[in-house]
Amino acid sequence: MRFFGTDPLVNFSEAEKLIEKFAAWRSMPNPGVRWGIEERVSGHLIGTCGLFAWNREWRKCTTGYELSAHAQGQGFMREALLAAFSWGFVEMQLNRIEAQIHPDNRPSLQLAEKLGFQREGRLREVAHWGGQFHDLLQLGLLRTDWPPA
Repeated sequence: MRFFGTDPLVNFSEAEKLIEKFAAWRSMPNPGVRWGIEERVSGHLIGTCGLFAWNREWRKCTTGYELSAHAQGQGFMREALLAAFSWGFVEMQLNRIEAQIHPDNRPSLQLAEKLGFQREGRLREVAHWGGQFHDLLQLGLLRTDWPPA
């Protein structure tokens, strides 16, 4: 949760509220979608990824994703995002997917860049969690950049 963009969840009730928040997005005028990532072997939920803040007129949205620490570095998120972004470009008719990533989150930056995202700039103190403001890097992936090489 270090780079999730919220303070850490301290109990099960807070986790339930976050799930309800994600579910409520479906009733908004421009909903997105969020998928659970399940490990095939164990059947355990190991993370989520999604497309949200969908601007249908501009044909763009934002992505977000997170993965359990024990599942990182094994290709699970790359596999999930390949499917999610392909779906977004076809089903949502997106032209652009944006990501805002903390500059210290090197694994996420590396993954985004391997998927074709281009760095576009730094958003100064755009986020607030943990009692402080954080800069985020703005990245963009265009339909013409897809699929990655």
